[in-house]
Amino acid sequence: MHPTTLKIIRLFEEMGGSQYGREAVTQLQHGLQAARLAERHGASSELVTAALLHDIGHLLHDLPEDAPEHGVDDRHEVLGERFLSRHFSAAVVEPVRMHVDAKRYLCAVEPAYRATLSGPSEQSLVLQGGPMDGAEVAAFEASEFYRDAVLLRRWDDQAKDASLETPQIQYFAAMVDEAARSFEATRAEGGIA
Repeated sequence: MHPTTLKIIRLFEEMGGSQYGREAVTQLQHGLQAARLAERHGASSELVTAALLHDIGHLLHDLPEDAPEHGVDDRHEVLGERFLSRHFSAAVVEPVRMHVDAKRYLCAVEPAYRATLSGPSEQSLVLQGGPMDGAEVAAFEASEFYRDAVLLRRWDDQAKDASLETPQIQYFAAMVDEAARSFEATRAEGGIA
């Protein structure tokens, strides 16, 4: 197993049992459910990896679980981007970085979408800037990865079901390995140290 995959599994083993905000699932359950939804959609190994790891930033900060209730946005997408960019290509990193903005985007372009948000997602939406304005929508759509970020957002929204069974994290290890090895190979070909 790739060292990056082992590191991620250890992180989920140590921190993934914490509650996912005020949702009915743990951080690990949420990631596994999102990855399973991505896999069932026929997503690439990079996008399945992004789905699994989209909220890894929540495992990397030391803020209390109720930070949003005190008006604090943990900026987990930025923490996730920083961590993942050392190990994966933009095909993994960008959807993770953009998944919060994808919620803001969907609220702007699909007015009915906002009504589907859970209470905690609605609360975080306010902290994250609310629905995008026209200029933000155009900038978001200009990204090569905006469609993947929207797909990831939809899986994120669905991955909050305490009764949904998923495989263990080791099931996804081969896809995470593939995404990490692909990044390493690309870096080696480009002479990037």
